[in-house]
Amino acid sequence: MRAAYHVRHLTVYDSLSPVTLCHNQIRLTPRTLPAQRCLDWRVQIDPEPTRQSRWVDAFGNEVLYASIEQPHRQLRIEASSRVERLVEEIPHPADSLPWEQVVERLSGGGDPVDRRAELFRGASPFIPLLVEAREYAWPSFTPGRPLLDAVFELTDRIHRDFRYTPASTGLTTTTREVLERRCGVCQDFAHLQINCLRSLGLAARYVSGYLRTDPPPGQPRLVGADASHAWISVFSPGQGWIDFDPTNNCIPAERHLTIGWGRDYSDIAPVKGVYIGGFGQSIQVAVDVELLAEGVAS
Repeated sequence: MRAAYHVRHLTVYDSLSPVTLCHNQIRLTPRTLPAQRCLDWRVQIDPEPTRQSRWVDAFGNEVLYASIEQPHRQLRIEASSRVERLVEEIPHPADSLPWEQVVERLSGGGDPVDRRAELFRGASPFIPLLVEAREYAWPSFTPGRPLLDAVFELTDRIHRDFRYTPASTGLTTTTREVLERRCGVCQDFAHLQINCLRSLGLAARYVSGYLRTDPPPGQPRLVGADASHAWISVFSPGQGWIDFDPTNNCIPAERHLTIGWGRDYSDIAPVKGVYIGGFGQSIQVAVDVELLAEGVAS
């Protein structure tokens, strides 16, 4: 099966006093992957940037740099794209190596592919490794259990044990606080699961993207009501990177569209920058994921 989507992501910054200068890194270009193709991507920025440039970061994500060098009270960044998504075959959990063997392989560093995964095993700015996360993960990682089978169970436990509560946390919320409160949002659950896996010596990365949602039964679909989403990917030797969504307790499929990945949110924030001035700044974000077509892949 395949599906084609049009994605619109609008970010608006408003300030009570003028911003005199701002530099922005924008990571909103969907990745092209074996099961996903970015057919078109464009961005409109108002005020018009004085300078722009593009590059690919250390994780393979496309970055747009935009410098606004004129006073402004509002900055609008509207990215739009057309994305084709295929449903890929997921390896059977029992076919993955026992998780202890995966840790040994990653620690040995002999295979070049395994060595590249090393970047996603240690602590990162948003994920200081916690004993509490390791202890939470232990019941799922019994001796000799296949890696993906254990990760499936950990995903299910996070989904059952933690309550999805919009606006209950922020960027400064730590994994320890999420463990204590047992609630959060997709970013928190992704950071938690990554913390659990890395605390055991496994390799896991933070994935940023979109999730196509449906309106309540009998209600019209609202433009801009979709959202950015976050999930995780774990490295399984011989099988590659396998995605898991702890918020929805599923393997990401045709409704999940990948923008990119990094060690944690700080590596793949949609818009990140610095500015001078701009007292009393606020931000509004609207996302719309429109299904254009779906059918059997040729």
